[in-house]
Amino acid sequence: MTNNDLLRSLRYALKLNGEAIAELCALGGHDIRPIEVLKLLKKEEETGFVACDDRVAAAFLDGLIVSRRGAQEPKPGSAAATEVSLNNNLILRKLRIALELTDEAMLAVLAKAGVQISKSELSAMFRAKGHRNYKPCGDQFLRNFIRGLILGDGNA
Repeated sequence: MTNNDLLRSLRYALKLNGEAIAELCALGGHDIRPIEVLKLLKKEEETGFVACDDRVAAAFLDGLIVSRRGAQEPKPGSAAATEVSLNNNLILRKLRIALELTDEAMLAVLAKAGVQISKSELSAMFRAKGHRNYKPCGDQFLRNFIRGLILGDGNA
């Protein structure tokens, strides 16, 4: 799933407009104008399409977390956050945090999209990459999760 697909899908699922996305990116530490956001929301075949890089997508997700949960002060003695390239597991984790979803709530969202998995299969996607029970989150799984958000009752 490309970052542009992610932005388009979440825009629809969370009922956001270009200005709201720009505000969320700013909260996440990346300033972007609403007109630039509209270019990110275009499809590849449309004129004016601009590819969304990990930095912008991560800023959007981080801004979503800050807007819904509030800014978090860094813990004393902790290292500054390092740049990590986005992957589906990290995107799923950030969405879970932003939307304050429990395992049960995530399973319910997935069920709305027609996906049935166990709680342990879900938790495997939140494990560290080197963990023996780690499971990568595939594009289709992430798409189904976002689809479940769209089909949900709008409380996301």
